[in-house]
Amino acid sequence: MVFSDLFFLYAFLPLCMLLYFISKNIHWKNAVLIVFSLIFYAWGEPLWIFLMLGSVCANYFCGLLIEKYKGTPKAKIGVILSLIVSLGLLATFKYTNFIVENLNSILPFDIPEPNIGLPIGISFYTFQIISYILDAYWGKVAIQRNPLKFLMYVSLFPQLVAGPIVRYGVIEKEINNRTSTRQDISEGITRFIIGLGKKVIIADNISSVVISIFGSAEKGYTDISAVSVTGAWYGVLLLSLWYYFDFSGYSDMAIGLGRIFGFRFNENFKYPFVSRNITEFWQRWHISLGSFFRDYLLYVPIFGKRRQYLSLFLVWFCTGLWHGASWNYIIWGLYFGLFIFIERKIGNKRMKKMPSIPAHIYSLLIIAVGFGIFHFEDLGSLGNFFKSLVGLNGNSFIDITIKTTFMNNIWLFTAAVILSMPIVPKLKKWISDKAIGAAVSGTAQIVCNVLLLAVSSIMLVNSTNHPFLYFRF
Repeated sequence: MVFSDLFFLYAFLPLCMLLYFISKNIHWKNAVLIVFSLIFYAWGEPLWIFLMLGSVCANYFCGLLIEKYKGTPKAKIGVILSLIVSLGLLATFKYTNFIVENLNSILPFDIPEPNIGLPIGISFYTFQIISYILDAYWGKVAIQRNPLKFLMYVSLFPQLVAGPIVRYGVIEKEINNRTSTRQDISEGITRFIIGLGKKVIIADNISSVVISIFGSAEKGYTDISAVSVTGAWYGVLLLSLWYYFDFSGYSDMAIGLGRIFGFRFNENFKYPFVSRNITEFWQRWHISLGSFFRDYLLYVPIFGKRRQYLSLFLVWFCTGLWHGASWNYIIWGLYFGLFIFIERKIGNKRMKKMPSIPAHIYSLLIIAVGFGIFHFEDLGSLGNFFKSLVGLNGNSFIDITIKTTFMNNIWLFTAAVILSMPIVPKLKKWISDKAIGAAVSGTAQIVCNVLLLAVSSIMLVNSTNHPFLYFRF
């Protein structure tokens, strides 16, 4: 089941909210969320729910083992067992096919490829479990002794299948005691509808244009060598906007749903395209993933001590590999890691002294090319993409097809660019600061919510299936 689905919007979610808010105490409220979360996850692929439940059970007991031997070397047993189970399942289901495929390319014989399916959301709930186990071992959070509450933390449907990666410490107190005020519900609904609009109105329409230019892994890539230089750059700019509105749209919807039910998830995207450098970009893009690798891998001693650059390499290698079992994702991660390394060598103070306009242009160019790497899983197509950017395929500078495509989608492109900048929040703040701001702002917000929900719903009636991009990871 996905958030951008009419059944979810007008049946699943209203029924869940009804039962949740008529429940009299926190125990019944938690029970409602657990039941609906399990239904949500099992809706499309029921068998994978047993894998998630097995992981939850195993890690619950690992947590108890850490608590039992807290402060002693034996507590590490719980951590090691948890990592073996969690990373073992992730490696088995996500990377076995990739490993076998690459072994077959270098070995003199063929290993049968197992063709193992990828359980939805396994990357996200695995990382949530790992963060809980490590934080518990380090004494940052208390062990959750109630198995149902631990299950609710892992399976909570707003963030289960595509993030953000919610750490146990963020919602530890809210699991046991939370309230949903009228303001929480109002702001949660608004945030959810904004995310829905990002996905349905902007991301899905941009995706159609991008696929017409580049194709996709699912539908097959176009002949990239025939795309003009202007077309390649126009396509990659649209690609960046597509990924931003799709990824951040889901996060907005998840954060909004969490707020409705009394949970305050951390922000996951903070207008990343305003960044002046790549370091800042990764402080604004998919924040929950970046902070996970920073806190649990970057500062971990390797071979007995801190090794700054080896840790940096591992972080960006793992960042790429986490996104998918394909070499382009690894290249993508190392590509950004290289620029982070260069910026560290230059120094933060010197980077900040760089003139604003050149800094933004540098950042946007690196980001856009990076998303091109992310898009092309086929390395041959990726190579042609690079050549098309600079005309090395013998491709023309511009062509009539791209001119027509640009003019036909100029308003979509313009709206996407404007909305990717923090203009709307500044406008809302300006309105609310006026003497009649509160009343006007509240009424305007309701009207906008109704219109946005109506337009999104109408577009969903006749739309084909457009799953969130992060469902693949």
